[in-house]
Amino acid sequence: MTSENLVYLIALPLFSSALLMLLGRKADKWGHIFATLISASTFVIGAMEFFAMIDRPEASRAVTQKLFTWISVGTFNVDAGLLLDQLSIAFVLLITGVGTLIHVYSIAYMSHDKDRRRFFAYLNFFIAAMLLLVLGDSYLNLYVGWEGVGLASYLLIGFWNQKPEYATAAKKAFVANRVGDFGLSVAVMIAFANFGAVSFIGIEEKVGGASETALTAMGLMLLLAAVGKSAQFPLQAWLGDAMAGPTPVSALIHAATMVTAGVYLITRSNFIFDNAPTAQLAVVIVGTITLLFGAIIGMAKDDIKKALAASTMSQIGYMIMASGFGPAGYAFAIMHLLTHGFFKAGMFLGAGSVMHGMNDEVNMRRYGGLAKFMPITSITFGLGYLAIIGVPPFAGFYSKDKIIETAFNAGGLQGVLFGSAALLGAVITAFYMTRLMLMTFFGNKRWAQGSEPHESPFLMWAPMAVLAVGSVASGYLLYSGKAIVKWLAPVVDKNQHEHTEFLPPIVVTTLAVVAVIIGVSIAFIKYRGDLSESAPSEVSIFTRVIRRDLLQDDANEFLFMRPGQKLTQLLVKTDESVIDGAVRAVGSSALGSARGMRKLQTGYVRNYALLILIGALVALLAALAVTI
Repeated sequence: MTSENLVYLIALPLFSSALLMLLGRKADKWGHIFATLISASTFVIGAMEFFAMIDRPEASRAVTQKLFTWISVGTFNVDAGLLLDQLSIAFVLLITGVGTLIHVYSIAYMSHDKDRRRFFAYLNFFIAAMLLLVLGDSYLNLYVGWEGVGLASYLLIGFWNQKPEYATAAKKAFVANRVGDFGLSVAVMIAFANFGAVSFIGIEEKVGGASETALTAMGLMLLLAAVGKSAQFPLQAWLGDAMAGPTPVSALIHAATMVTAGVYLITRSNFIFDNAPTAQLAVVIVGTITLLFGAIIGMAKDDIKKALAASTMSQIGYMIMASGFGPAGYAFAIMHLLTHGFFKAGMFLGAGSVMHGMNDEVNMRRYGGLAKFMPITSITFGLGYLAIIGVPPFAGFYSKDKIIETAFNAGGLQGVLFGSAALLGAVITAFYMTRLMLMTFFGNKRWAQGSEPHESPFLMWAPMAVLAVGSVASGYLLYSGKAIVKWLAPVVDKNQHEHTEFLPPIVVTTLAVVAVIIGVSIAFIKYRGDLSESAPSEVSIFTRVIRRDLLQDDANEFLFMRPGQKLTQLLVKTDESVIDGAVRAVGSSALGSARGMRKLQTGYVRNYALLILIGALVALLAALAVTI
C-alpha cells in the first residue's frame, strides 16, 4: 500500500530548520515557537498514520512512498523511498512525541541564550534526519539519515563551542561515530555484492540463497555501526563527554533517539542476524559487556548528567543484548527502548531542572535536600527513578525484566551467564540510581550560601510531568496482552516462533525484584547519612579507575591514538623521503639534462658553424666507412 503523506514527516522539520538558518537573526523572536509548532505537527501526522495503520488488516499495515529514482545503473536501481510499518511507526511517535516535549522544555531552558533560534534549527534538523533514518526503505536511504543525525549530534553537542572542552567533546563524538559509519558503509557494499540490492525487502527475499559467511560479515559490520551510534563497547567513550551540550540535547539525542538507532538497525536487519548465528552471538556479548560497563561507571560519577549518561549506555546494552536473542528478544528490545525514552528523557530534563535551580551546578556532592525546594522536579524525577530500577508496576519492571527473562530462556550455560549478567546489572542500576536520588534530593544541604535552589517554570516542568506519566504507564500499556509482541511480529517474527521457558516468569520476576531490593539497600546504607561537599581524598584504586571511566580513554589512547600518530608520522616520512624523493629525483634529472644541453646553446654563429662542420665530417667518415 502506498501513501503520499510520509514525505511531510521529514519535509516539515527539514524545511523549518533551513528557514530558521537562512533567516538568521530576523527569526530570533519567533523561531523557537515556529520550530516547536512544526515538531508538534509531525507528531500529529505520525499519530494520524498510526491510527490509520490500526484500522487496516495486519497484512496491509505497511505503507510506502517513492520520492524519486536515486540511482539507476544497468540493472541496479535504488529509489529514494520511505517505508512506514509497525516498527518504524513506533520510532516516529517516539521521535516526534518526546521531541516536541523537549522543544517545549527548551523554550524556557534556552530563553537567555542569544543563539536560541539556531539551537531550535539544529533540533529540527536532527528530527528530520532521525525520521529519515527510521523511514528509509533501504540501507542507502537509512545511511543518509544515519549521517544526518551524526552531523546534528556534532552541532548540538558543540553548540557552546566557545568553550574548548565542549568543542573537543563534539569532535570526539563525531570521530567515534565515523568508525561506526565505516561499518554501515561496508555492510551496504556487502549487500550489493551478494544480493544485487540494498532495499530491506529486496535483501530479505534473497537472504535464503546467501552464504553464512557473507551474512556473518554483513551482520558484524552492522553491529559495528550500532556500536558506534549507540555508544556500545568498545566505542562507548564519547557518550559521557557528549553531556557538554545543552541538557535538552542529552534528553533528545542521548536518551530517547539517536543512541537507540543501533537497536533499530539490528532489529530492522533481523533477516540478516537470524541467519547469522555468529553475528547474533556477538550482538549479545557486546550488549552484555556494555550493560555492565555502563552500570559500573555510573556508580562513581558525581556529575549528575554523566551519571545518567552511563545509565543510558547500560540500558542501551540491555536493548542490544535482547536484540541478539533474535525473535525471542526483538520485541522486548523495542519495548525497553520505548519505555526508556520516557523515563530517561524525563530524568535528563529533571537534571536540567536541577541545574537551572542550582546555577548550572552539576556536582551532586553540592546538592542535597532539593526535594523540599523543587517538589515537582523531585517527584517527576523520582517516578523515572522507580521506572528505571524496575519497581512494579513502573515501566522498567515490564520491559527490563522481560529482557532478563529472555536471557535466561536462551538455556544452557549461555542462558545462565547472560541472565546472571543481566541480573547483576539490575543490582548495580538500583544502587547507582538510588545513590543519585539520595545525593540530589535528600540528605544534608551542601550548596553554597546565597544560592538557594528554586523550582523550574511551567514550560520546563510540564514536559517532565508528561514523561513521568509515561514512566508509570508505558510498560503496562505496551505489554498488556503482549501488545508489543503481537504488534511487531509481522516485521520481526514473521514465522511466529515458539519460545521456550528456561525459568518460569514468576521466578525471574522474583529474582529481578530481589536484585532491586539489594541494590537499593546497599545504596541506602552507604548514602543515607550526611555527605561531604567534595569527594573523599582517600579512595580505592577501583573507585579511581571507575571515575576514569574504567580507563576507556586511556585504552583508546594506547591502542589507537598513539599507534595512529606513529603510523601517521611514518607515512609522512615515507611520503617525504620515498615518494617525494622519487619525484624530486625525476625533476633533478630533467634539470641536470637541461643544464647540460644549455651549454650547447651559446648564441654564437661560429660555434654553430663548428658544430655543423663536425657533423658533416662525422657523416662523411661514416659514409666512407660503409663504402670501404
